[in-house]
Amino acid sequence: MMNIDNRNHFLNNLARNLGRSRRTKNVERPKWSLSPQWDVYKDYTQDELVDVLEEQCKAIHTNFKRTNFADLASVLTETIKGHEGEKIIASNDPRNEEYGLSEVYDTWKDEQIDVRLWDLEKGKENQVFAEQADIGITFSEITLAESGTVTLFNDENNGRTISLLPRVHVVVIPKSTIVPRMTQATKQIHEANERGEDVASCVSFISGPSNSADIEMNLIVGVHGPVEATYIVVDDK
Repeated sequence: MMNIDNRNHFLNNLARNLGRSRRTKNVERPKWSLSPQWDVYKDYTQDELVDVLEEQCKAIHTNFKRTNFADLASVLTETIKGHEGEKIIASNDPRNEEYGLSEVYDTWKDEQIDVRLWDLEKGKENQVFAEQADIGITFSEITLAESGTVTLFNDENNGRTISLLPRVHVVVIPKSTIVPRMTQATKQIHEANERGEDVASCVSFISGPSNSADIEMNLIVGVHGPVEATYIVVDDK
């Protein structure tokens, strides 16, 4: 379970400013009479959530593909060729083996494509290569159908720059990770932390390619990160 530095000091100071002692026992969470955040898509099947995600991808200018384990290698290869990927950085995720990506990456190397996995021991060298890379490949931990958002747990095997610096961000999305919206995503993370599971201290929520509409409300894509994004949903169950 991750530690929160100075938590007690912060909470004690907060209680003092409220003019009372800090309560550490018999504290109950409020029970709300209305909880509309749980109602959106609550009865949708996993396949129906995939359809919602696919439709939302159109709104966020993101390419959408769907495949299975058997065809993932060919779909991913087709994707990197379509994006003219010659330099690729990918997360050093244990699912690379499970999904057959390690073998795919070796095949690409034979085709003179420079593929590198995030390597903690190489330190800054990872970021330098990510800046030069055409494509960054990651796995989504939790995927929000409503907003087309992928969730990345950034740690020593999955640096943030994989999804931030390359020209294109390609995300492998296990179908089982798709939930209706942010409500379910934060619940999963909170419960994992309560169970004492190793949850990354940095969690990134990313919706398609980078964009901004701050200037005169005109949407500009690719302002401060990848100019393109492709989601590949894999039927894992």
